[in-house]
Amino acid sequence: MFRTLRRALCVAAALLLPLAGVQSARADVADEAAGAGYWHTSGRQILDAAGKPVRIAGVNWFGFETANHVVHGLWARDYKSMIDQMKSLGYNTIRMPYSDDILKPGTMPDSINHDGKNTDLRGLTSLQVLDRIVAYAGQSGLKIVLDRHRPDAAGQSALWYTASVPESTWITNLKALATRYQGNSTVIGIDLHNEPHDPACWGCGDTSRDWRLAAQRAGNAVLSANPELLIMVEGVQSYNGTNGWWGGNLMGVAQHPVQLDVPNRLVYSAHDYATSVAQQSWFSDPSFPANMPGIWDKYWGYIFKQNIAPVWLGEFGTTLQPSVDQKWLAELVKYLRSTSAYGADGFHWTFWSWNPNSGDTGGILKDDWQTVDTVKDGYLASVKAPGFDPGPGPGPGGPGDPGGGNATCSAAYTVGSDWGGGFNAEVKVTNTGTLPLKSWKVTWTWSGSQKVTSMWNASHTQNGAIVTALNAAHNGTVPVGSSTSFGLGGAPGGGGVTGVSCTAT
Repeated sequence: MFRTLRRALCVAAALLLPLAGVQSARADVADEAAGAGYWHTSGRQILDAAGKPVRIAGVNWFGFETANHVVHGLWARDYKSMIDQMKSLGYNTIRMPYSDDILKPGTMPDSINHDGKNTDLRGLTSLQVLDRIVAYAGQSGLKIVLDRHRPDAAGQSALWYTASVPESTWITNLKALATRYQGNSTVIGIDLHNEPHDPACWGCGDTSRDWRLAAQRAGNAVLSANPELLIMVEGVQSYNGTNGWWGGNLMGVAQHPVQLDVPNRLVYSAHDYATSVAQQSWFSDPSFPANMPGIWDKYWGYIFKQNIAPVWLGEFGTTLQPSVDQKWLAELVKYLRSTSAYGADGFHWTFWSWNPNSGDTGGILKDDWQTVDTVKDGYLASVKAPGFDPGPGPGPGGPGDPGGGNATCSAAYTVGSDWGGGFNAEVKVTNTGTLPLKSWKVTWTWSGSQKVTSMWNASHTQNGAIVTALNAAHNGTVPVGSSTSFGLGGAPGGGGVTGVSCTAT
């Protein structure tokens, strides 16, 4: 993502591309053990070490690429609470942008509050802080994709190198990170360079600007250091005179695929945005939003539909203020394929961004770095996916515990806003037992005539004033001591409750 206005670009009419005989097999979305070990690809899917299909469904948490040299928001919160909240909302992966500056010896992070929070980060270098984040994410069952976002903190670059950061430094640093996390399958892959754009080309043969050739050189270098990693390769801006978003044009793959020395490691990545970032010609097409699947097919979706390789939408976001943006996001989420219908046989994605301080998109969090934008988060509910197995850990009820254990939970119901004609509420579900929750239900009774008008991150039934909410596919599994949450809208107002119960099912 970049913070300057993108100019509107013309696009030719798109043709829908066939599935090329690929069947849309539904994966087992309830398999909480999926995700173990390093991952590899098979056709358009990503599989874990045991061959189970997995789906990347996450957020971008930026900051390591900026002058702070660390993820943003640590001035307001502890990094562990941030990761816990991501998990509770059903996100399973973090795309972590960085610049090459953090690999310079002695680079220190800025703007971390150590007063009662982040106390274990005191005195650590930026890379050491990254180590801590990777470690805690892994313990929590989240995966991380490292994203080489910028050559230095000053800003993004069209090409993968600059006068001050040559290609040799780029490759050396990529290999250093691959080596640093070798054997730690929390880090599943590396996004080689963020948003290549003009004069970058794809397949033109000019080694100074052919991004496809550069991606092969860098990808093979990474795999020489750690052959287990996924290699994420973004698109460019222009191909054969057809322009698109920076990093979002993968039309050249059809004629010029990336070829890596290690098979089944390649994932193509696109970026796509709405009008809050910049105008594009397709937004003013009279057929909008019905025209959008054809646009996406043309630029990057065909790679998935023709079973060439997995496709990861590494960035997409919006303020959701213009109505056109709301229509765009609804159409895009549908295009990505719901987890309930397709399991892991869909597009992978990481939303831009977790941070609220992305100027042209905002984030999942609001400006206080605590409150969730439940409307924005709600749009993504259908494409969220199960978390991943963090592996065995110590503690009562864990593997090998001779005392057995029990699965119990509690629920806290909070009304966030009430305007008389309606209200929004959030329910936090906490595992209070000694065994992981595999599924749960929450029940409450309203004192008036309130009805559920919408619900996200859970499903529900209502019988008179009694409401029963059941977990979604992505948030039924809750580790011991951890929490998840769901939200709802209701009408009329006055939707508070005096009691709420939670049952492990």
